Amino acid sequence: MATIDECRVALDQLSGNLAQADGNVRGAAALDRSLSCHITDLDQTFTGRLDGGRIRVDAVSPGPPAAKAEIRLAMTGDDLVAMVAGDLKFAKAWASGRVRLEAGFRDLLRLKNLL
Repeated sequence: MATIDECRVALDQLSGNLAQADGNVRGAAALDRSLSCHITDLDQTFTGRLDGGRIRVDAVSPGPPAAKAEIRLAMTGDDLVAMVAGDLKFAKAWASGRVRLEAGFRDLLRLKNLL
C-alpha cells in the first residue's frame, strides 16, 4: 500500500507533468479550480487548486473532503502512484470504477483531454 508521502510525491510529479504538457493537455490543465483528491485506502484528502497548469496542494487532512471542491477525485494510493508512473491508464481506471472523478459538465469536457 502506498504511503501518504508517496501519494504527495505522485501529486507533485503529476503537477510537473501537467506544467510541461503542450497542446490540448495544456489547455485542459489551464483551469483555475479548487481540487480535492481523497485517497480512499488511507482515508486522507489532499486539497488545493489546479491553477495555471499546475496542482498546488494546500493541505492534507484525515477523512473525506470537508468541503466540496470544483474538481473531486477519489482513488487508492496505489492507483494514484501507478497512474502517475504510467502503469495504469486513467481512462481504464475511471471506466472500471477504480477512480472517481466529479466536476461540473464544462470542466469534465475540458478534462477529457487529460484522459
